[in-house]
Amino acid sequence: MHRLFIAIGAVLTLFAIAATPASARLEELGAMEETVKGSCPDKECRAITRTTAYQAKVGEKRGLMTVPRDGRIVAFTLALGKPGPKQAEFFTETFGGAAQAAVVVLRPGKSLNYTVVAKGPMTTLTDYFGQTAQFPLVRTLRVRKNDVIGITVPTWAPLLQLSLPGDTSWRSSQAKDGCADTQTQTALLGSKTAAQFTCLFRNQRVTYSATLVSTP
Repeated sequence: MHRLFIAIGAVLTLFAIAATPASARLEELGAMEETVKGSCPDKECRAITRTTAYQAKVGEKRGLMTVPRDGRIVAFTLALGKPGPKQAEFFTETFGGAAQAAVVVLRPGKSLNYTVVAKGPMTTLTDYFGQTAQFPLVRTLRVRKNDVIGITVPTWAPLLQLSLPGDTSWRSSQAKDGCADTQTQTALLGSKTAAQFTCLFRNQRVTYSATLVSTP
């Protein structure tokens, strides 16, 4: 069973949630069961590396990270694997630093093109390995209906659940001809805010969710 940690800023966010009008709706996009977790420290310990990603489908659930109505993202949750010391050292040395991630709001265009319209702060994940951790946002992110909530990883993050059915899949901002390339930096960082998410990875889940408070 995962232990849930609520990171710094929880009091402010929980106060904001409690203060929302009764007509506002609180919901978890991509809500995760307790069995959802990153693969590490299993023998096949894999991580998301140097990309921006979003979960496209889990079983029969399509568009589970698509925002159903206008509102604000007030927190995001990561179900992190727990890589062993040698595994963590390998990832850190190979992919340019400690594990990090940030929640992002992606606005869809045509032909799987997405643009980052808002993003949370970059968070170092090392202290949360092996846990399900919720990270409230001091500055919440405004979203519109049909936006998609993703995760940007500039280095690496143990956020991949493996060996799932073929109807579970996620997409990344990697180039169409570079879906197997884990070294090139394809994360939407700095002035790079748009990409075509043509790379599809089946049998895997990116282990994250986001908390939405809808506009009343």
